[in-house]
Amino acid sequence: MRKSQQGASYIAILFGVVLFAIAVKAAVAIWPAYWDDKIIDTQIQGVLKDSPQGIVPSKFIKQMDQRLEMNGIHDTHFKDIAQVTYKDDLIVKKKYEVRKPFMLNISLVMTFEKTFDQKSAKQAE
Repeated sequence: MRKSQQGASYIAILFGVVLFAIAVKAAVAIWPAYWDDKIIDTQIQGVLKDSPQGIVPSKFIKQMDQRLEMNGIHDTHFKDIAQVTYKDDLIVKKKYEVRKPFMLNISLVMTFEKTFDQKSAKQAE
């Protein structure tokens, strides 16, 4: 009598290893962008809390550029990723996109959007 096969075949194991490698490659590609976005959000909140009421948007942008440089984010300028306006309160609208090459002609696109205001930041203290 023939015994039925038990366990995984070589093709199934190879398929699992390939899927695992693709998942790791994707994680390695997108992790730095999400980490940088977390740092950017933290720095925006920090500058909004530390700044006096009625700060000029150009001064805010200059302080943000300094903080981003200090935290190792060298390839991003704050004026390129956010819009700072003052209407009764300082409002920062962050919106940008990061593209990372993945495989061959496939890229991963991550979009980051968030709005901050100084009153909310100061109340969160």
